[in-house]
Amino acid sequence: MKIVILDRATLGPTVKLRAPDFAHQLVSYDATNLDQAPARIADADVVITNKVRLEAQAIAGAKKLKLVAVAATGTDNVDLAECARRNIVVSNIRNYAVNTVPEHTFALIFALRRSIAAYAASVSAGRWQQAGQFCYFDYPIRDLAGSTLGIIGDGVLGRAVADIGRALGMKVLVSAFKGSSGMRSLYTPFEDVLAQSDVITLHCPLNQATRNMIGAPEFARMRRKPLIINTARGGLVDEQALGDALRSGAIGGAGFDVCTVEPPDSTHPLMALTSLPNFLLTPHVAWASEEAMQALADQLVDNIEAFAASTPRNVVTAA
Repeated sequence: MKIVILDRATLGPTVKLRAPDFAHQLVSYDATNLDQAPARIADADVVITNKVRLEAQAIAGAKKLKLVAVAATGTDNVDLAECARRNIVVSNIRNYAVNTVPEHTFALIFALRRSIAAYAASVSAGRWQQAGQFCYFDYPIRDLAGSTLGIIGDGVLGRAVADIGRALGMKVLVSAFKGSSGMRSLYTPFEDVLAQSDVITLHCPLNQATRNMIGAPEFARMRRKPLIINTARGGLVDEQALGDALRSGAIGGAGFDVCTVEPPDSTHPLMALTSLPNFLLTPHVAWASEEAMQALADQLVDNIEAFAASTPRNVVTAA
């Protein structure tokens, strides 16, 4: 069985990727661009991809392909319809980031709620020496205890974030996606979460129902000028509208770990916000604690071994 890894460098250098327990040939590429993908997977039985796009044409040309093992939870980079048509199994990684993503979410929340980055930058610029007293109050500082945390998405990550919020003394509201119906009794309607929350954090997939689910009309509903946190997927928030909301003071701040284009170029809307004291952008690393990356790598090989043993697991598209 020939296994091709298209973007090994997206797993950190400390991660150990064990060899599958069956006879195989392994070909590993640190990175693969869209144009290179068809040739590299042409004779593969198994393809491993984290973020490399596998489009219909590339999949159609891979005549031996039996398994696409996605080294992530999201599978929006794979043409699932073409895989289903070809009876190619697609598997993904699940529940590996239950600590790292919630911790990164709250790192952004704490940094923004207490203006940590803004104060640290001002100290570096000499502001403390200019203050004339032991402290200064250039940026707002707010406690989390007693505030309201709105969570959009009630999967394993949303629930973990809710647990941390409650432990910090926050009131927690949970909503499904905009436009969802048949919500459970403990859910709060999407529009009410927008209106009542001091912090809004997103933990949902990117699909047709969730793309740009927070835009100018939604920002207008945010009466409490909340923080907006996105450690899920670029595209859940209208990035132009986010910039307008930040600059106008409609929201108190934003912390993003994801963009619609990664990496963003210098003209990307989020890059234009990085000089603001109430905006933080991290390079899609919420998932990337050493512990989580190793758990992902181990589960990835587990998925491939299970498929080889005719007991596929974590199946997104079945043969």
